[in-house]
Amino acid sequence: MQGSLRAAQLATFAFFALNGFLIGMWVVHIPVVERRAGIGHPALGWLLLLLGAGAFVGMRLVGPLADRFGARRVVPISAALCSAAVVLPGLSANIWTLGVSLLVLGFGNGCLDVAMNAHAVQVEHGYRRPVMSAFHATYSLGGVLAALAGARTLSWGWSPAAALGAAALLGLGCAAVAAPALLRPEKPLPAADFDTSAGRRTPRRIWLLAGLALLLMLCEGVANDWSALHLRDVLEAPAATAALAYGAFATAMTVGRLLADRVATRFGPVAILRYGAGVAALGLMTAALSPWIPLALLGWTVFGAGLSGCVPQLFSAAGHADRNAAGANVARVAGLGYLGVLAGPAIVGPLTHLAPLNIVLLLPVAFCVVAAGAAEVLRPGSATTARAVATGTVKG
Repeated sequence: MQGSLRAAQLATFAFFALNGFLIGMWVVHIPVVERRAGIGHPALGWLLLLLGAGAFVGMRLVGPLADRFGARRVVPISAALCSAAVVLPGLSANIWTLGVSLLVLGFGNGCLDVAMNAHAVQVEHGYRRPVMSAFHATYSLGGVLAALAGARTLSWGWSPAAALGAAALLGLGCAAVAAPALLRPEKPLPAADFDTSAGRRTPRRIWLLAGLALLLMLCEGVANDWSALHLRDVLEAPAATAALAYGAFATAMTVGRLLADRVATRFGPVAILRYGAGVAALGLMTAALSPWIPLALLGWTVFGAGLSGCVPQLFSAAGHADRNAAGANVARVAGLGYLGVLAGPAIVGPLTHLAPLNIVLLLPVAFCVVAAGAAEVLRPGSATTARAVATGTVKG
């Protein structure tokens, strides 16, 4: 069993890395695709909403399918769909075809996102210790590989269709190789194993987890879109120096997620969320209020380190709350969280017309404080999650 579980863990790492690589390849080629389609930044901004809408629909659809048919079946199909869809933007020649392409790519990305997280919950249950954060770190590493590969193919003069087509073929091959190692579906747990009197509380807890995911992933979205602009516009840093803000944040996020599982095993998910979100709030407040570039860079680094382990704990808690509905619950948390990523730029942008950017950044600081204060939602409070604690799956 341990051998097959280890193989399943490696396969899950592969699918997380593949997802990060595919989306990263699209991101790297955005400027070239934008020029090929003959559109400007405003039109691209609206089209990216289609990417988000497709992802949201895919997430909500594939969660119940993973519960019904098992992640072993759904993950490879979702990976194949996402891989095939990534080539479509490279073939788009106008705004209409690009819009449809992004809708399909978003749908495939949403399907793969929820399916692989549902399988990650299954792997985590098998190990009976936290492993979720490492999977999310692998997603980030996939994005780094995409940046390197995309830069190389662009330097070679490859067209978007050729580069994204190569990424699609790689993704299809990876899905075919990794699929056999995925775990078979667990047998549904008898209803008697769950506290039916707590049935009314469980959905409310899932929506609380989803709300926290929205707040925290909104904070991640703010870092993605505004960290470099903060250094450039507020502190007047050179462009190359300003870019280090996002680099520092992303690096700290990746390293933090590689370490977070060990910390969660020792201290539990409640501590990860409470102190992680608290540290993130302190880091972003330091960055926002600092008059010095080095201190601001340190603040963005601390912000990434604090946030790094928070969202994986929410996904894990949602998946373990009811193993018969792990996919649906992960879909709820991931879906609202993804909306948070999209909402970050939409919220911060208009507010910068009313206040300086560094003052507006205090809003996500407040969101982190709220998340820290609500960390007790991760503590098992019903027989459903208490059963997981008894088997060692979730630590309070």
